[in-house]
Amino acid sequence: MSTLTADPTATTRAATSPSTAEVNSTLAGIMRGEWIKLLSLRSTWWALTSTAALMTLASLAYAMSLDTMAEDPVTAPGIEQMHGAEIVASGFPFGMLIIAVMGALSITGEYSTGMIRSTFAAVPTRLPVFAAKALTLVVLAAAVALVSVILSYLVTMAQLSQYDLVPALADPGTWRVLGGSVYCLTAAALFSLGLGTLLRSTAATVTVALTVLLLLPGILSFVTLDWVQTIVSYLPLPASSTLLTTGTTDVPGANLSTYTSLVVVAAYAVVPIVTAAVALRRRDA
Repeated sequence: MSTLTADPTATTRAATSPSTAEVNSTLAGIMRGEWIKLLSLRSTWWALTSTAALMTLASLAYAMSLDTMAEDPVTAPGIEQMHGAEIVASGFPFGMLIIAVMGALSITGEYSTGMIRSTFAAVPTRLPVFAAKALTLVVLAAAVALVSVILSYLVTMAQLSQYDLVPALADPGTWRVLGGSVYCLTAAALFSLGLGTLLRSTAATVTVALTVLLLLPGILSFVTLDWVQTIVSYLPLPASSTLLTTGTTDVPGANLSTYTSLVVVAAYAVVPIVTAAVALRRRDA
């Protein structure tokens, strides 16, 4: 009767070669998987296209309104005080709206389908997955924001040139406004990602995100108490106004310094992300 013996070479190969799970658990493998998941969603492409389209159309509409303003003797003098970069970036609120929704869907979609359990089963430490999601979202949000700003600049150039308002690329104010748009839109995406990880619900995340990012400043602006207005100035949209304007303005939050605005906007991205990372380690998927 013959005896089966194990092939020592095969055993050595099996012991020394990394498994599929180990290979896929590297940061590069996780990043690749997150890119595939994010770009395979139809909602991602709708969000990217809508962001670019709405921001571009909004800036074009604002630029076209200069003709009407020029015909009105009351508003005509104000055109000379405008900065072209502010007109180019005027579609910022629309971009923030859609990018916030995209940030929420990048995580809540997996919770709604249950796919998140498989993802965390493959990477039990969870934090590399969350980091990969954040990195891919940052790259995608920054890219679409940059493309939107460039398109807005190009489509408004002809109209702005009639009023000598084409933003000069040598002007630091131009770079602050246009760069600030990309910075603030990226922060809005991370804010929604952190909220989505904590709330695990698309409806709840979108509601909270849009309320904090867009609705609260308008609602609280009707309250004339000084301490309420101080709070308003530190909300995301008003705090962004310093980065998105070049001169004195009546927009709440524009009185913040540039450095303070940068820190406040960053805090709205970092705090939810850090809180979500801690929560991921402490609770079940």
